[in-house]
Amino acid sequence: MTTLCWIQTGACGGDSLAILSAQSPSFEQLLANNGIELLWHPSLSHRPMRHHDELLERIENGEQRLDILCIEGSIVTAPRGTGLYDSYRGRAKMALVRNLAARAGVVVAMGTCAAFGGVHAAPPNPSDCTGLQFDRTQPGGLLDAEWRSQRDLPVVNVAGCPAHPHAMTQTLACLAAGLPLQLDELNRPVMHFSTVVHQGCTRNEYHEYDIEEHQPGGRACLFFNLGCQGPLTQAVCNSDLWNGVGSKTRAGVPCFGCTSPDFPHDNDLFRTEKIGEVPLRLPLGVERPRYMAYKNLARAAAPARVREKKMEP
Repeated sequence: MTTLCWIQTGACGGDSLAILSAQSPSFEQLLANNGIELLWHPSLSHRPMRHHDELLERIENGEQRLDILCIEGSIVTAPRGTGLYDSYRGRAKMALVRNLAARAGVVVAMGTCAAFGGVHAAPPNPSDCTGLQFDRTQPGGLLDAEWRSQRDLPVVNVAGCPAHPHAMTQTLACLAAGLPLQLDELNRPVMHFSTVVHQGCTRNEYHEYDIEEHQPGGRACLFFNLGCQGPLTQAVCNSDLWNGVGSKTRAGVPCFGCTSPDFPHDNDLFRTEKIGEVPLRLPLGVERPRYMAYKNLARAAAPARVREKKMEP
């Protein structure tokens, strides 16, 4: 059996809720089909807290094997580096996580808060939050950049706010099976973070022809004016739909770039920051000097059916 323990730190519980909607595999299938013993989950375990306390003590003492440690939530280090703003029975969770990580075969950051600090680490960061092995965009968080688990892996960052259900269950399935897991430069699993949200977006054709919305509620592209980060955010939201049916952009909401280490950006999420008329942040792989020339040509070449469809009720 592969043992798994799930700990919440500075969290809203969104990743726990999201993983329950996974279908391929579902959370139940993940446990049953991959020989995973769930030692503890704060929302799903029904045994008394006495069992929880004894379990953690056995893990820290080396008496209980811990193959996978999942952390949900940012690491609170305030006040003054003690971590006591987020404590359990008088003990900083920061210290608990550090000790459990030292015993774990692999540590998985479930969600952007655990991976990079997330919402809690956004300016002004009053509780001095950080991620497990990143402090927003900078390597090194609770654990230093060179830290490695018992299986010689860095913290595996399954980013997202919340993380995509299949990114969580499929990553855990790979780890339980002992399969190689390729990670990108931010230690995110490549199989879920090598494409951008723009791929599969139903608004792609509008984007290519520079048919852009200025107000929410339309069907054209949201990138140029309404803050959509889809063309520069690596995630599977439009290629592996949430609950098999939807995504933010399909519901008319801009992608906020929640899998990125600098999420949330310190600006209006529904407004595209620009230098003159050009977005400050361009789609991945795009060269700024050529961007406006391309867009002007594309707008002029937009077929009537695209312009007319935008205007349909």
